Amino acid sequence: MGKADFLSPKAIANRIKSKGLQKLRWYCQMCQKQCRDENGFKCHCMSESHQRQLLLASEDPNKFMDYFSDEFKNDFLELLRRRFGTKRVHNNIVYNEYISDREHVHMNSTQWETLTDFTKWLGREGFCKVDETPKGWYVQYIDRDPETIRRQEEQARKKKQELDDEERSAKFIEEQVRRGRDNKETDETPVYTELKRESEEEKVAFNLGASSSVAGPSKSSSALSASALRAAAASAATKRKDTSSDSRAEKKKKSALEEIIEMEEKKKQQSVRTDYWLQPNIVVKVITKRLGEKYHKKKAVIAEVRDKYGAVVKMIDSGDKLKLDQNHLETVIPAPGKRVLILNGPYRDTEALLEGIDEKNFSATLTLDSGKQRGKRVDVAYEDFSKLA
Repeated sequence: MGKADFLSPKAIANRIKSKGLQKLRWYCQMCQKQCRDENGFKCHCMSESHQRQLLLASEDPNKFMDYFSDEFKNDFLELLRRRFGTKRVHNNIVYNEYISDREHVHMNSTQWETLTDFTKWLGREGFCKVDETPKGWYVQYIDRDPETIRRQEEQARKKKQELDDEERSAKFIEEQVRRGRDNKETDETPVYTELKRESEEEKVAFNLGASSSVAGPSKSSSALSASALRAAAASAATKRKDTSSDSRAEKKKKSALEEIIEMEEKKKQQSVRTDYWLQPNIVVKVITKRLGEKYHKKKAVIAEVRDKYGAVVKMIDSGDKLKLDQNHLETVIPAPGKRVLILNGPYRDTEALLEGIDEKNFSATLTLDSGKQRGKRVDVAYEDFSKLA
C-alpha cells in the first residue's frame, strides 16, 4: 500500500499524533527517537541503526550516562535561571516546564532516579539553595555570574558613597550651626558697669537706644548663621559634584580596563585547546572494531556534527551513513600539496595547505590559506588537522 497523500485524512491524523509529548515507554534515548505505539517501538529496537547504537554504548556505558546527565543538568539550570532567576520556586514547577519540550533529555537516562535525588544533588553541589517543606522541595538558583556580581558590587559602592556624602554634609552643617549658636551666646551676654558721677553737677542720663545696640549682635549672629548655612550647602554641593565627577572618571577607566581584559580573555580562549574537534566536510577514518571489518579502517566524510562530540558520517566506499562518536574516529593526513582544515588550537577553523610532514615530532608544516594571517607557515600536530573533502 502506498504512502498516504499529504492532505489525506490519514496523513493529517498522523501529523496530529506526532505533535506534542507522547508516552515515555516508547522513547529511545540512545537514538533520540519517539515511537507512537508498542509495535513501532518493537520495530525500532530490531532495526540495524538501533543495534549499532547499542554496540557503541556497550563500549563505555558510563560515558553516555555522564553525557546525558550533564545535558539534563545544564538545560534544567538554564531554564531555572532564565525563567525564575533567583526566586524560590517549587522543583516540580520547573520540571514540568522543562519536559514540555519534546526534545528534552529524559531523567531515566541520567544518574538520578527521581526528581528529589536531583534536587538534593543540586543543593550539595552548591548550584541552588534547596529546602524541604510539607508541600515538597523548593529550589532557589544561586547566580555566580561575574557580570552580575560586579554589578551588585558597583551598586553597593554607589549606595555607600551617597550615604558618606550625605553624612559628611550633615555633620558640616551641624558644626556651622553650633558655631553660630556659640557666637550668638557670647555676643548676647550683658556687661554691667557701675554708675558713677565725676561731679555732683553732672546729670545721670540713660540711653534708651542701648536695647537696639544689644539686639544688634543677635541680628548679626543670625545673619552669620544663615550665611554659614548657605556656605555649608554650597560646599556640600561642590563636594558632591566633585565626587560624582571622580566616580564617573573612575567608571570610565574601569570600563576601558574591562574591555582590555575581555579582549585578552577572548584571545586566550581562542588559543586554548578544546576536547572536541569534529567539523563538517572533512575526511576521517573509522577506528572502532565493533561495527565489523566492513567499516574498520575505512575512510568517511563528516556530513553533520551533533552536540560537538558526535557526527553523522558517510562512508566513501559504500555510501552508508553511520552515527559515531569522535572517539571512534581519527583524522586523515593527505599528501603534501593538499588542502586541510585545522581543527584545534589557536588557528582553529582555518583552511591551510600541507607543505611537509615531520615524522619525528608527529607534526606537519602548514601554510594558512584563510583568515587574517593568510600566508603564515605554522607547525601543527597530526591530531589537530584533517583532509578537506
